[in-house]
Amino acid sequence: MIEPRRDDLLACLRVSRWAESVASRAYPTLLELERAAVAAATPLTPAEVEEALAAHPRIGERRQGDDAEARFSRAEQSASASEDEALAARLAELNAAYEDRFGRVFLIRAAGRSRGEIVAEAQRRLGNDAAVELAEVADQLRGIALLRLRATYGEGS
Repeated sequence: MIEPRRDDLLACLRVSRWAESVASRAYPTLLELERAAVAAATPLTPAEVEEALAAHPRIGERRQGDDAEARFSRAEQSASASEDEALAARLAELNAAYEDRFGRVFLIRAAGRSRGEIVAEAQRRLGNDAAVELAEVADQLRGIALLRLRATYGEGS
């Protein structure tokens, strides 16, 4: 049985309502935990998206500290690190343009993506309208939460 702890869950998705809902019971399998986690995070309200984003640094920046969220963030972004200064500058430009357009940090599940892929996604998403982008951010948050849940409660954890 998996008995998720609220603090561990908040490191996966910093949304209080979600963490309390998911932590309210034990789960026989990781799959059942994942299903409950996705259901509880669908939908995320605009306020909950903002609550969750407060725990995420800009793509390309390192979160400081040694808490679980900071460790997850550094590990997730490490694969997209690049010595390409032009690509890093372009990502910084896109981060700023995204923040100007949407009023929040650009968020993407960085794990398994190259810096070039992230830049391309930032460019694409700048063309979204506000409602589509809010839904896309919520979907990215759910994806990140699932990766973190697997790391926290999966085999060998």
